[in-house]
Amino acid sequence: MHQAVITGTGLYTPPHAISNEELVASFNEYARRWNAAHADEIARGELSALADSSVEFIEKASGIKQRYVVDKEGILDPERMCPRIEPRSNESLSVMAEMAVTAARDALAAAGRSVDEIDGVICAASNMQRAYPAMAIEVQQALGIQGWAFDMNVACSSATFGIEQAANAVKLGNARAVLMVNPEICSAHLEWRDRDCHFIFGDVATAVVVERADLAKTAGYEVLGTRLATVFSNNIRNNAGFLNRAEDKNGDLRDKLFVQEGRKVFKEVCPMVAEHIASHLGSLELHPSGVKRFWLHQANLSMNQLIAKRLLEREATLEEAPVILDRYANTSSAGSIIAFHLHGDLAGGELGVISSFGAGYSVGSVVLRKR
Repeated sequence: MHQAVITGTGLYTPPHAISNEELVASFNEYARRWNAAHADEIARGELSALADSSVEFIEKASGIKQRYVVDKEGILDPERMCPRIEPRSNESLSVMAEMAVTAARDALAAAGRSVDEIDGVICAASNMQRAYPAMAIEVQQALGIQGWAFDMNVACSSATFGIEQAANAVKLGNARAVLMVNPEICSAHLEWRDRDCHFIFGDVATAVVVERADLAKTAGYEVLGTRLATVFSNNIRNNAGFLNRAEDKNGDLRDKLFVQEGRKVFKEVCPMVAEHIASHLGSLELHPSGVKRFWLHQANLSMNQLIAKRLLEREATLEEAPVILDRYANTSSAGSIIAFHLHGDLAGGELGVISSFGAGYSVGSVVLRKR
């Protein structure tokens, strides 16, 4: 068995940012037009008028102040309310692969690795642009990596699940180094016309290099342990899939985009995650009080604050539980990796935990020690 270490991370941030003020203006104009078009049904009590959104509502509900997206114009157009992404030929690099490749190059540079030193690629994300060929294989081809590649989807937990698969391949000697990428175009599966969730997601791509400690060119982080868990729940769901065309369904297709029961998720997931992390640390004879930094999934500020408080038995500082969702919003699988990438400045011997959680339910944790 070999020791696995994380030696490099990368981040791709789209060029377009949408502030809460811009988002609210667009949504409220959409709501005004919808209410005017359905004024008679609303007057008869057959429909309920759409309520306005507000900056105050968004920031109180989530802690989000802006988000990055691959297309801004289409999202803010009240007649469209979704990103405009031009189709590409099969011979062109796909949008998701392009994002992943950019983040991957940064991660490889940070690790001091060339592509011929990588033996596998894992693309772990909440949505794939297509069923096949795998996005991971396209990324592998674009970078010129030999070996194997595959896609995996565990929704917002995909990155920690992907790190475990990469670490296991390294530990067992099946790979010298593995590249794990998380391209997320969450703006395309979000219903921007739904007041309860129109502010949640943003787009981004992250990448992580996991390799053998004895071959590493940089100090990096020793992977002390990984732990995964899943419990079935319908409280976060997206029914989009290849069988949709066979259902002969017309009318309301709202369930083919992101849907969640936010209050239920908060109530059920927070204790699940805190218990999961504490138990994982305990199995390694460690305690939350000895952890320097918790790089948590960036879905909701209140969730992260409550999870950290349960673990530490007090309010966590921003140094202990960094927040990036105010700038990036919820970026699904990439959120905890963004936090790790931007706030991974621990001293030698200090401990950190990457944890992601979400639909499934699913939760993963990776316990690290700075070398």
